[in-house]
Amino acid sequence: MSNKKWWSIMIAALLFGLSPNLQAADAIGHVKVVNGDAKVTRESKAVPVQLGDPVLMNDQFSTGPGGSVGITFNDNTRVSIGPETEFVVDEFVYQPQQNKLSFGSRITKGTMQFVSGTIAKLSPETVKINTPTGTIGVRGTQFLVKVEK
Repeated sequence: MSNKKWWSIMIAALLFGLSPNLQAADAIGHVKVVNGDAKVTRESKAVPVQLGDPVLMNDQFSTGPGGSVGITFNDNTRVSIGPETEFVVDEFVYQPQQNKLSFGSRITKGTMQFVSGTIAKLSPETVKINTPTGTIGVRGTQFLVKVEK
């Protein structure tokens, strides 16, 4: 095998081998609990949610009639969504050393429990949960929200 061909194969293997790791490096959280019918849509592709999956910016979670998902974000914010829920992670910045902190998400239907993490403690004004009828400003607490369509 020529040296050039060997390098091409090694580079291709490295690139294909790193793609899941790159995704994990971009993770802003992880799925800690999943029950029943639950999907995440990422880059227009819906796939079943699996325990331990990384959570990325712009992920769209949806659950069926018996489904639920529990997510723990990198700042220890915890979000639990219940059955027949649609939840989107719009923004997550957690760089406390640079004083860059924000969390933005939206729930368009269903139920969600929110438990504040470090972002809400250090910069509460940067945490917002949008609903079809308003925005919830978080001030370092926990709450439950239900959105009916």
